[in-house]
Amino acid sequence: MRYLIAFVLMAFLSISSFAQQIEIGAFAGGANFIGDVGKTNYILPNTPVGGLIAKWNRSPRHALRLTLLYAEISADDEKSDDTRRQQRGYSFENSIAEASFGLEFNFFEFDLTNPLPQSTPYLYTGITYFRADHMWLKNGRAGNLVNEGTNWEFAIPMVMGYKEAVTEHIIGAFEIGARYTLTDNLDGSWPEEYLDRREPSLEFGNRNTNDWYVFTGITFTFTFGRKPCYCF
Repeated sequence: MRYLIAFVLMAFLSISSFAQQIEIGAFAGGANFIGDVGKTNYILPNTPVGGLIAKWNRSPRHALRLTLLYAEISADDEKSDDTRRQQRGYSFENSIAEASFGLEFNFFEFDLTNPLPQSTPYLYTGITYFRADHMWLKNGRAGNLVNEGTNWEFAIPMVMGYKEAVTEHIIGAFEIGARYTLTDNLDGSWPEEYLDRREPSLEFGNRNTNDWYVFTGITFTFTFGRKPCYCF
């Protein structure tokens, strides 16, 4: 029993020592899709995205970051500036649930032990694993894109942002984050990923580029425990 008590005490003390550097909060904003259907704008949010964010500040210049986000994405050829897409007339709706873990790097030192205001631009990258629906032209090129099957895939996040300490315990940020996915079938343009066989009559778009999606939004995180003191 005494070993169990000692272990629990050590775990509690360890968590307490790290808690001073932890941020937990929320992300809210908009999402847009970049692929073979719809508009080709890189940043044009048209559907909602939201979720949770947590950071472990390892130093005033970098933090380990975890995000859990859910988004709806959609695209419509009729809203594109490309006349060929307008004539084709495809459209789809999909949903994305992602978990992302990686490193956030601050351009300037961001240390709440110093007097406010504190602010800095930052970059984030790492690895993202997400779930979406597969899409395909079930009834041929003259038909519509339908959701069918589950697409589990990886993506590489590339995020730029700016954050500022609102108070000693509240940090606000604005960021734009593109995800380069390892799939080309969020929009149904490459159904081989779902059908496990080539169907040239159902394929369309540019096979040399995978799909992207972009999240644009704001975050508010709350620090807890003592002020960070990067002294361990």
